[in-house]
Amino acid sequence: MPVSPAGDPGTPDDRSATRYLVWLAGRHPVLFGAGIGLGVVWMLAQALMPATVGRAIDAGLGQRDPDALLHWGAALLGLGVLQAVTGMLRHRCAVQNWLAAAYRTVQVTVEATNRLGAALPRRVAAGEVVSIGTADIGQIGHAVDITARGTGSVAAVVAVAVILLTASVPLGLVVVLGVPLLMGLVGLLIRPLHRQQQAYRDAEGRLTARAADIVSGLRVLRGVGGEPVLSARYREESQALRAGGLRVARVESLLQAAQILLPGVFLVLVTWLGARFALRGEISAGQLVAFYGYTAFLVSPLRNLTEAADKLTRGHVAARRVVRLLRLAPELVDPARPVPLPDGPGELVDVRSGLVLRPGRFTALAATAPEDATEIADRLGRYVEGDVTLHGVPLREVALATVRERILVADNDAHLFTGPLLAELDPHGTSDRAAVEAALVAASATDIVAALPAGLDSPVAERGREFSGGQRQRLLLARALVADPETLILVEPTSAVDAHTEARIADRLGAARRGRTTLVCTTSPLMLGRAEHVVFVEDGKVVATGRHDELLATEPRYVATVSREEDA
Repeated sequence: MPVSPAGDPGTPDDRSATRYLVWLAGRHPVLFGAGIGLGVVWMLAQALMPATVGRAIDAGLGQRDPDALLHWGAALLGLGVLQAVTGMLRHRCAVQNWLAAAYRTVQVTVEATNRLGAALPRRVAAGEVVSIGTADIGQIGHAVDITARGTGSVAAVVAVAVILLTASVPLGLVVVLGVPLLMGLVGLLIRPLHRQQQAYRDAEGRLTARAADIVSGLRVLRGVGGEPVLSARYREESQALRAGGLRVARVESLLQAAQILLPGVFLVLVTWLGARFALRGEISAGQLVAFYGYTAFLVSPLRNLTEAADKLTRGHVAARRVVRLLRLAPELVDPARPVPLPDGPGELVDVRSGLVLRPGRFTALAATAPEDATEIADRLGRYVEGDVTLHGVPLREVALATVRERILVADNDAHLFTGPLLAELDPHGTSDRAAVEAALVAASATDIVAALPAGLDSPVAERGREFSGGQRQRLLLARALVADPETLILVEPTSAVDAHTEARIADRLGAARRGRTTLVCTTSPLMLGRAEHVVFVEDGKVVATGRHDELLATEPRYVATVSREEDA
């Protein structure tokens, strides 16, 4: 019964945590139903064994009937074989149900994070996503898996109650009334555990996010002397989390003890009552043996039931976090009826600022305030809503996938990921090695590759930690050039490199992008001087256009902006 969670995971039901768990179970109804059916048969086979032993004693030994003894012995053997076979099959179904639920959750959460895109860091803490991918998927898998054993245990307890009611009404009533009472006592512990687990996981997510922030900004913290302050704050929050973990563990330990103590007390009561009835002659010797067998057997279903209550509670807490992520709506969505764009390069216009990018031209944008340039770049790439048109078609009416394919915005917030450098520079594998090497030349990054032991095949650490800030910036520029989009928007692509390297990049960038629309947001005179056309922006509006030397001669504010860059 092979099951693969790969492929389309489907549309999750995010109306509530319970509905999400039910949706997960319903994605593989045959496998899930088979697990429950096998769990019921597995537990019923065990539940009938003590009764079979009792009948063998009464009919075979008590009445000295060899045929009856053989008959009931064969029945016991058959139950044993049935229990073994269904137990193995149930376990296999349980493992597959666990894997399907856990990894389907991974799929839907990854899809949700991709759908949120650039808005993800602003909407969800990094620790929250990490906790879902590391801890919560296991709890959700356990919640789906335990249903088979839990349902089988319910069926077994009902069967035992019927058998005991047939033999002795008082003993049967003890089971019928005692099991709900036992589960109610366990429920008293589960409620506070539920609340404390939720609070603990929230705090864990926040602390994980803080740790990620500290690690990513460690160099800056050391430079400004803020490392001791942040370390002390992290230590304080870590100790608070440890105290919260101890509170959760305290309730969990009480629950674990209750899972042993309460069933044990219940079973002692059943055994004591059975012994008294046997001494009074109200039940036979075989029935007394059966009762003793049930006292041993009931340990398993009762523990399964308390375990099911525990795991379902944990799974519900984890599912609530997943549902909270799934409910987040992206800031940008596709239009109901996307409008297709004409083929080929077209004029890209930002109405708000007055910027017009003519196709095939190398344009530079200099802004008195860097944030104005960033906002314009975000609007042009439709990372924020704005009145922007391409070929005269508003971008808000175009499918996001089409916008991303036609317009690439490359800024310094991009990251390098773990893997071979060649795969980092050409993640889609659509360019040949010669194109990658040409992009490295244009980005003046060939020396970086030459210094690596295996060149382009060298592995890259997470976030490119082995590279300096300037080296990472040049590699990111090379990656943008390898993508070779119809329109490329570069935001401060040389802010972290030295003047000689910047001059080489400025000389080569225009040639590398010849025939393609390129916008470079910068105030660097080296880059501005190589641009075919310069746009000067003040207070978010285009106030002047022309070549670099023309603007130097006619625009004092432009001169001040560029001179500030030279002084820096």
